[in-house]
Amino acid sequence: MSTELIVHRAGPGVTVQDLGRPGYLRFGLSRGGAADRLALHEGAALLGQPVMAALELAGMGGEFEATADTRIALTGATMSASIDGDRIAWNACHALPRGARLTIGAVERGSYGYLSLGGGIATEDRLGARSAHLAAGLGAPVEPGTALPLGDDPRAGVTNLTLTPEPRFEGGTLRVVPSLQTEFFPEDERRRFEETPFKRDSRANRMGVRMVPDGPGFESEAGLSVLSEVIVPGDIQVTGDGTPFVLMSESQTTGGYPRIGTVLPCDLPRAAQAPAGATIRFRFLTLEDAAEVEARARKAWTSLRGGIRPLIRRPEDIRDLLSYQLISGVTAGDDLERSLQEEEA
Repeated sequence: MSTELIVHRAGPGVTVQDLGRPGYLRFGLSRGGAADRLALHEGAALLGQPVMAALELAGMGGEFEATADTRIALTGATMSASIDGDRIAWNACHALPRGARLTIGAVERGSYGYLSLGGGIATEDRLGARSAHLAAGLGAPVEPGTALPLGDDPRAGVTNLTLTPEPRFEGGTLRVVPSLQTEFFPEDERRRFEETPFKRDSRANRMGVRMVPDGPGFESEAGLSVLSEVIVPGDIQVTGDGTPFVLMSESQTTGGYPRIGTVLPCDLPRAAQAPAGATIRFRFLTLEDAAEVEARARKAWTSLRGGIRPLIRRPEDIRDLLSYQLISGVTAGDDLERSLQEEEA
């Protein structure tokens, strides 16, 4: 019998997400997938497996139970988490014994947390992905009572590892490349756009994030007469009141608002994770510089395993400390390094 993750309780924004469905833009379906794709890569690195479908926890988690011994990894926005009442670390992987209750509370820093599982969530593949795309009517939020099937875990038993996440939970600078409509905005407006601090508005979801400028809005010479054109995640549309919206993973596929630029894909996790009220700035790059930045980021994302280290637990936090053999089983101390080398081989 395959392992299942039983959902006893879930926040309203809990969905199954993977890297989405590229290639369907011409059919009116945006890519979708995780709001913070980097968090999925972090979870996969901690579990020693390819990126697989996981649970995206928007603002609030839930309570979960596995029908067999399972491994989990917690990444993305920090949230309170415990197993049978014992607090566990975020940005780490842990053993979830059969029948134990994993409780994940409200977000503490950032916006989207992620629960990855050994073997991934093995729900039905639809159009090449398992992601729920709510705007397109594919899938739905996870509800209490759901039993999510899990795939076979390639490295069962490997736990208590951690990594340091890329900082992206407090706002900051989003790097931007010019779009086809950037020159619709006069040069002084483009310069003011880079100089202006913005606040991430509370009006944000998987379709887009509203950025409120510190000062007047931005006007384009084309006004609102732009023909509806293809748009993609990262595009920055400026609405009628001059307020920019950064489009996210479930954005519409066409739009008629002028676009002042496009956020680099590697910076979209920062846009997704910025909490309401966080300060955001935009900085234009040339296409050549942006390509170099993006290439470095992709290399870093695929090299995350190199930064994994053992999770150091405080003895007073280990409920079953006396069951550990603290003297026997001495090793050379390179177990983790050898394990990762064997995995890469």
